[in-house]
Amino acid sequence: MSDDLATSRRAPASQASAPGPTPSLDEATSRRNAVVIWVLIVSAFVVILNETIMGVALPHLMDDLGITAVAAQWLTTAFLLTMSIVIPVTGFLLQRYRTRPVFLTAMALFTAGTLIAALAPGFEVLLLARVVQASGTAIMLPLLMTTVMQLEPPATRGRRMGSISVVIAVAPAIGPTISGLILSTFSWRFMFVFVLPIAAAVLALGWRLMRDVSETRDAPIDALSVVLSALGFGGIVLGLSQIGEARGEGVPVSTVLAITVGVAALGLFVWRQLVLQRIDDALLDLRTFRARTFSVSIVMFVVMMMSLFGMIILLPIFMQEVLGLSVLQSGLLLLPGGLLMGLCARPVGRAVDRFGPRPLLIPGSAIVAATLWALSLILGTGTPWWALLACHVAMSGGLALMFTPLFAASLGALPPQLYSHGSATVSTVQQVAAAAGTALFVSTMAAVAAGEAAAGVAEAESIAAGIRAAYLISASLATTLVVAAFFIERPIDSPSPEHAAH
Repeated sequence: MSDDLATSRRAPASQASAPGPTPSLDEATSRRNAVVIWVLIVSAFVVILNETIMGVALPHLMDDLGITAVAAQWLTTAFLLTMSIVIPVTGFLLQRYRTRPVFLTAMALFTAGTLIAALAPGFEVLLLARVVQASGTAIMLPLLMTTVMQLEPPATRGRRMGSISVVIAVAPAIGPTISGLILSTFSWRFMFVFVLPIAAAVLALGWRLMRDVSETRDAPIDALSVVLSALGFGGIVLGLSQIGEARGEGVPVSTVLAITVGVAALGLFVWRQLVLQRIDDALLDLRTFRARTFSVSIVMFVVMMMSLFGMIILLPIFMQEVLGLSVLQSGLLLLPGGLLMGLCARPVGRAVDRFGPRPLLIPGSAIVAATLWALSLILGTGTPWWALLACHVAMSGGLALMFTPLFAASLGALPPQLYSHGSATVSTVQQVAAAAGTALFVSTMAAVAAGEAAAGVAEAESIAAGIRAAYLISASLATTLVVAAFFIERPIDSPSPEHAAH
């Protein structure tokens, strides 16, 4: 942590304007900033890990609670839905309120939700618990990214963003592994029992160590924007999630209606923000998209999150339903890739500081695309487990080369007054992309598998054919990442490679 303590030297505006700070004061501020950032990183890892931990537990929940598959899927859908509704509001929250109360509110909500889930007597209470958990999770990630952009100097921002990429990419990737390990011995309830003391400890740590490091302003909140945001992002995520749940069995009218209402409300939301941002009162300021690097980065985030969640969802299905592996075995096969992403985070962050984002994004996007093309060709009933492991590790390495540079480049392209809006936009896009990826890949897999089964193909081979088709679409989308990577530029306030090396 000594490097981290030495690099976080940007003080908040109130302190930066103080005349002639002494070296001891500067060192104290640096230590305080480093502690604040690390508390946020640890907290965000805990809450984001919870996002994918439920996937492999759904069959256990169906048996224990006596619910249908559609009802069980709502435990994931409700989580994503709440995230998509709350995250756009965080841009306002981070301008209006200071760091400490926002953090404590977010972590208290998550801890309370985890406690309710651990004690839940039935499905309805468990669903409520997931909504409460998601409310805290939705606040934590934009808070982390905005705080890092405010406190970390441009010369070392990549290193910090490397730590954030562990939260964004590694936590969801290892969620199925952890849940598989727990469910191999305990009931579903223990997924929350094990997380509860960790969440409580992080909340206590934050209560003791978290400090106010942000400047606030009396930002008004536009009620109409909140309603349109909830209808827009919520409707789209709900509709896309229902498509994924249908698994090729037809799209119900309610799903079409949800997506239609969502798209219409999102269009009105955009119009409302364009009007309000003229007087700096927008709930989510869209002037962030005037920066070309930010706009291109958002497109890349969409494709990357779709690819990541496609990998997380489709590979376990293939391992269990085609190769006949257990939940624990499939979870363990995904573990090395998740660990690789974690190990690469800091070295990649240092490389971003020294060389800029483009030299990492180009090879990273090429690796991701090549791996997805390989999966679309090799998957079948005779595919050896080590081939899946190799592909998963390779793709994890490619994603590790991309997440940190994109975080640094996208938010680094914005002026400081738009950091909170930029981080809220990035987080919102990730949730919508995750839902879209799930819907696209799962529905494609199910439709193709149904067609193959109708033609008389064996069940395992038909499922493999469906997953190959889904990865073919994913590979085609990922190929655009290679082209887009050439348009990502080094943030203007970042040091040159020679200066960074010095």
